[in-house]
Amino acid sequence: MLNLKRRNPDVRRYVYDLESVLIDTLAELNLVGERKEGRIGIWITKNGHEKKIAAIGIRIRHWITFHGLSLNVNPNLEHFSGIVPCGINSYGVTSLHELNVNCSMKKVDNILKKNLIKTFSLTKKMSVQ
Repeated sequence: MLNLKRRNPDVRRYVYDLESVLIDTLAELNLVGERKEGRIGIWITKNGHEKKIAAIGIRIRHWITFHGLSLNVNPNLEHFSGIVPCGINSYGVTSLHELNVNCSMKKVDNILKKNLIKTFSLTKKMSVQ
């Protein structure tokens, strides 16, 4: 949770910063994550095909954020066949595992935490849930 009144009360900037956290995290795992115009989430292009690897869902009340971001580490991708992520059905979904990036959830959590601290100028005492 962040108080945007103490930072920058700009929802678009906040989402952009969350996207940056995900892009920076993927870069540390030797992947190129991208924003795509008109599409929500972070995307990976492999062999000419774009697939979603990360999603962002936020709620802001009185400029206090309740944020969620999701980076697909090793989910069962067949579960996505019954849903349309973010209302976008023209593209698939991928994961670190599918992209042959084998790392533990703990390692991913630590990289995400480091990038959240850096991007939002937080203290290292922050807990990641």
